[in-house]
Amino acid sequence: MGNMKSYRIAVLISGGGTTLRNFLEKIAAGRLPVEIGLVISSSPTARGLQFAADAGIPGQVISPGSFANQDEFSRAVFRECRRAGVDLVVMGGFLKRLTIPEDFANRVVNIHPALVPAFCGDGFYGHRVHEAVLAYGAKLSGCTVHFADNQYDHGPVIVQRAVPVRDDDTPETLAARVFEAECEAYPEALRLIAAGRVTVDGRRVRIQPP
Repeated sequence: MGNMKSYRIAVLISGGGTTLRNFLEKIAAGRLPVEIGLVISSSPTARGLQFAADAGIPGQVISPGSFANQDEFSRAVFRECRRAGVDLVVMGGFLKRLTIPEDFANRVVNIHPALVPAFCGDGFYGHRVHEAVLAYGAKLSGCTVHFADNQYDHGPVIVQRAVPVRDDDTPETLAARVFEAECEAYPEALRLIAAGRVTVDGRRVRIQPP
């Protein structure tokens, strides 16, 4: 890479760290030109912390229960992100609300396992999303990578991938198909952002050609 400064991200996790593992695999394969400078977990028992340790990435536990409110918890999270010098904060199955400070506006991204604005918002996470899609009888679902703002699943959309909903789907089979799409969509969004090709204009994200 010569003297080019690498694009640094922090990954925020709460559990299994499957998104983090996908990023690490893509980075190792040369398909995701970012450096993970920090992993923050909201839970001390998150399996994803082991993926970070195995990859030699600093991992920290910042537990919401240690703070009086969401704002104080968020301040602690972003303090560590600043200290690690990251360019972007990436939520990978992070189940806690964050209050995003001014200097991180349009620098926090999240992925949601449905096509926003359908099946999203407060209470729609994990298998609840896929159960709702099936109960509604939707024919398409998918995933949405978006900038996070201070409302659930609300910020400007960067990348969406659709997947078919099959007649014999269960929440588990649909979740697996959506996760396959996530494993491509999230790195794609990070590549675009790291390459400086993403601009935000109100609610619209514009992707510059390479």
